Amino acid sequence: MAEIIHSKKALAVNPLKVSQTIGASLVFLGLNRCLPLMHGSQGCTAFGKVFFVRHFREPIPLQTTAMDQVSTIMGADENVIEALRTLSEKSKPDIIGLVTTGLSETQGTDIHRAVRDFRVAHPEFDHVAVVPVNTPDYVSCMESGYTLAVEALIQTLVPESQSVGKRPKQVNVLASAMLTPGDIEAIKDWIEAFGLRVIVVPDIADSLDGHLTEAEFSALTIGGTPRSEIGIMGESAATLVIGPSLRKAAEILKTRTGVPDYHFAGLMGQDDCDAFTQVLADISGKPVPEKIERHRAQLQDAMVDCHFMIGFARIALAADPDLLGMQARFLTGMGAEIVSAVSPAKAESLASLPIAKVIIGDLEDLEKQARSADAQLLIANSHAVETAHRLGLPLLRAGFPLYDQVGVFARTWVGYRGTRQALFDLANLIQGQHHELEPYRSMYWDDERNENSRNNGGNDGCSGEQRVIASSAVGLVH
Repeated sequence: MAEIIHSKKALAVNPLKVSQTIGASLVFLGLNRCLPLMHGSQGCTAFGKVFFVRHFREPIPLQTTAMDQVSTIMGADENVIEALRTLSEKSKPDIIGLVTTGLSETQGTDIHRAVRDFRVAHPEFDHVAVVPVNTPDYVSCMESGYTLAVEALIQTLVPESQSVGKRPKQVNVLASAMLTPGDIEAIKDWIEAFGLRVIVVPDIADSLDGHLTEAEFSALTIGGTPRSEIGIMGESAATLVIGPSLRKAAEILKTRTGVPDYHFAGLMGQDDCDAFTQVLADISGKPVPEKIERHRAQLQDAMVDCHFMIGFARIALAADPDLLGMQARFLTGMGAEIVSAVSPAKAESLASLPIAKVIIGDLEDLEKQARSADAQLLIANSHAVETAHRLGLPLLRAGFPLYDQVGVFARTWVGYRGTRQALFDLANLIQGQHHELEPYRSMYWDDERNENSRNNGGNDGCSGEQRVIASSAVGLVH
């Protein structure tokens, strides 16, 4: 059991937290023909867009209700209604994700009432689904905003039904904010290897994996989970819930549809992967494919190869709760010691982690703990680059945002192969910190003389090893 410690500082010195608004917008970016709409000022949306563009290195469709100083004071319902009308008319999306910002939440806008007013004023756009989500960015973190959006999506687009199992080879996946496009693609391949059809919500592997399209520009998301697929989630045989943060969303889906669910805190490490594989075998009624058996054997060999480096390694870790938990369980399972664990927000899942304590704080808290505990490695997002430089430690980048290296946003962490690669990367970074002892050189060692000797091909009749021994002997005599 981990002790949860809240930082007592009056402000964040080196922020780790990413806002709820960003997390909710990420969910809508994983839906096909969707348009996230931020209810706030133009600056709020521009800030979020910069985060997404730097992380994914892709054009990101985001819109804003463009609140100004007048609407902030007098009320901004008209901004919401007009924005929804304009986007429905011009862009013709299937889904509009309406998320709030700190400005609109402070102003007190009731976005649910605004959506009802929009429906009354413009019935011609009833075919456009609008999913409102309250995500004040001064509360909690990116992961919680993501979770709220998934819950709102299920409540809005999944109809109540009693058709569970109508599609016996179909499974739902509720994917946590900790999963990358590479992770989700690996999970889909994993499930399809058992002959199952999968609906992932949200599917950023299909929309934000970095693929080129024929369209030069699109005002809507290209790829992702279609609205029609979300509507038939109640006909699936099971729901696979990846990440503790989505437990409530899974309960909502189960209440509305009766589809049974299976929960996984993460998919890193042999135990997690074995549990997921066994559930897929049970649902499909098929034996584990030979390919997956081979991937498991490869992971086992990597664990043998890397445990010399990772065992007893002192690691500092900073991430949102789901990712922090998955990484902590994986690392401690390999024998590493988590000397510093920092999360930007509290979650119930943190208390059950197999580490001494978790600090709810920022990267300054991570830096202090890592320095005092003599950490050997940092795992955090790109905001921790300067922290790693000050500590003189290697940084393994994980989380959001990742903007100082190309392609890391699509890295695969989960599954047998993803875990194997993580082991190799960790072992190499830790091994790079190990330095051999400097060879002894006598105070009488003459660099210039020995350089000349080497240039002359060693004409003094002695080998290089003999010269070093002789020089060392002189030093001992004196």
